[in-house]
Amino acid sequence: MTFGALHHVEVWVPDLGAAMHSWGWLLGNLGWTPFQQWPAGHSWRLGPTYLVLEQSPALSGRRHDRLAPGLNHLAFHAGPPAAVDRLVEQAPAYGWELLFPDRHPYAGGADTYAAYLSDGQGYEVELVASDGAPPSS
Repeated sequence: MTFGALHHVEVWVPDLGAAMHSWGWLLGNLGWTPFQQWPAGHSWRLGPTYLVLEQSPALSGRRHDRLAPGLNHLAFHAGPPAAVDRLVEQAPAYGWELLFPDRHPYAGGADTYAAYLSDGQGYEVELVASDGAPPSS
């Protein structure tokens, strides 16, 4: 293991079923594999890192606010621009909405080909293409 590398991220969600629908689809498409499962949660692993979705009984809110202090978004390497485009096209069927559609796919700047998606519970992900070039025609 690389000293200081991220070990895992745990995301508390208000509706595990909805999170499984949106996040399960996304993580599977990004190469993550199911890792652990228990009544209140699921996790996926990619290499030595894993991501947990849990509906904790200690949860104090009903929706994540990405604009409040705390986590704004998770960013994932998503392959070439064509792979990002494919995920954006399929995402609405899994509860994801494209953010900043007027600036997509360069909402992060002219040198970054990426998609910003938000799920129905208020979580945001950034899908970053392997290079900033647009897909070839």
